[in-house]
Amino acid sequence: MGGFFGIVSEQDCMEDVFFGVDYHSHMGTKRAGLAAYDPEVGLQRKIHNIENAPFRTKFAGIFDEMQGTSAIGCISDADPQPMLIRSHLGTYAISTIGVINNADELIDQYLGRVGTHFDAMTGGRVNSTELVAALINEKPSFVEGIRFAQEVIDGTAAVLILRQDGSIIVARDKLGRLPLQVGRRDKDYSVSLESFAALKLGFEPECELGPGEIVELKVGSLRQLAAPGDKKKICAFLWSYYGYPTSDYEGINVETMRYRNGAILARQDKENGLAQELDYVGGVPDSGTPHAIGYANESGVPFARAFIKYTPTWSRSFTPTKQSDRNRIAKMKQIPVHDLIKDKNLLFVDDSIVRGTQLKETVDFLYENGAKAVHMRSACPPIMYNCKYLNFSRNRSEMDLIARRVVMELEGEEGFNHLDEYSDSTTERGRNLRRAICERFNFASLDFQSLDGVIRAIGLPADELCTYCWNGKE
Repeated sequence: MGGFFGIVSEQDCMEDVFFGVDYHSHMGTKRAGLAAYDPEVGLQRKIHNIENAPFRTKFAGIFDEMQGTSAIGCISDADPQPMLIRSHLGTYAISTIGVINNADELIDQYLGRVGTHFDAMTGGRVNSTELVAALINEKPSFVEGIRFAQEVIDGTAAVLILRQDGSIIVARDKLGRLPLQVGRRDKDYSVSLESFAALKLGFEPECELGPGEIVELKVGSLRQLAAPGDKKKICAFLWSYYGYPTSDYEGINVETMRYRNGAILARQDKENGLAQELDYVGGVPDSGTPHAIGYANESGVPFARAFIKYTPTWSRSFTPTKQSDRNRIAKMKQIPVHDLIKDKNLLFVDDSIVRGTQLKETVDFLYENGAKAVHMRSACPPIMYNCKYLNFSRNRSEMDLIARRVVMELEGEEGFNHLDEYSDSTTERGRNLRRAICERFNFASLDFQSLDGVIRAIGLPADELCTYCWNGKE
């Protein structure tokens, strides 16, 4: 997906931006970049590949290479950025987060004009951030350009711009699928996707941008350039999985939402008489852990970490491109605590069940180490649709999704007309889905959080949340 961070300051702010961007490292594993403005040097930029080494390692020498009183940076799971652009709007650095589903159409329209071009990447692809910049440059001002780009893009585009005078322009995406917070520290301002990043650097929360809102940040000045829209669709999956536990979105903390979510799962199991003879409750580390704590607290079953992820030297399991490599790394990271596994009835809560491949490896690993029974709970509903707004998944086809594949096996393509029933555990189709996945993965039992349960755990109105990956509704 990706994340970005920026600061306007009275002093050199490279160290603060370095740490602010580093705090977004959980948002992406492909590219990272920094851009800075200094009154003497002007605009500067550095981009590094972070697939095999983290942001902090790749940018360790940045303080000898760049300086600036204003700076922006990003972690990207897609194309290299920030881009440096020179146009009629001036010279500026730009970073974006989101996905452009109609990129080819927009590129063709732009190239249809005489004298236009893009810098092509391998395979002829166009950098999505450069495409956003090209759309912005079609209008006479940044505000008009950003509004135009967000209107014609099918997908999502949050925009962060560092201008040649050191000011920053930031725009939340049109429907607010991603959060953006502005912080203040004396006369300095910050902008961050993850709220805790600014707090750790001494910034106090100033405001959270509304859907489509555009603001300008200067030293001692925060100015609204475009008011927010009325419609909001913030990504619910941020709370379930992608967001960092210490962050708040729309005033709602990620970690506490996950506790509430787990508690709702536990009450649901009790009402249905499921998995009531348990020795321990645990989370599939790391993001499943807080959901499991909520389940354990509500159910009264002791929480335990039956296996630990060894992370000091193993890279994140979703980093490698090949699924077989990701599976291998995931398995090697799992270190059992035999006293908490052997002859025990265990229930694990995972943040989600997407492809299911790594989860099967985990369950096999637990049985190999002597588990008597392994019950599984998903902290969100069955994922039936690939995200087309934030690109948080590597899946290229919806048939990569375990829920979709099982529906196809159970009923063929006709089943895709009844996905709402398959998501619902109270229907015959819903029970068949759970039974089939249980048999495939050797779960003692399986259930998913309901859509209503996730919404209640978050605490926002349903019409303000994007739940497309679960119910396909835009």
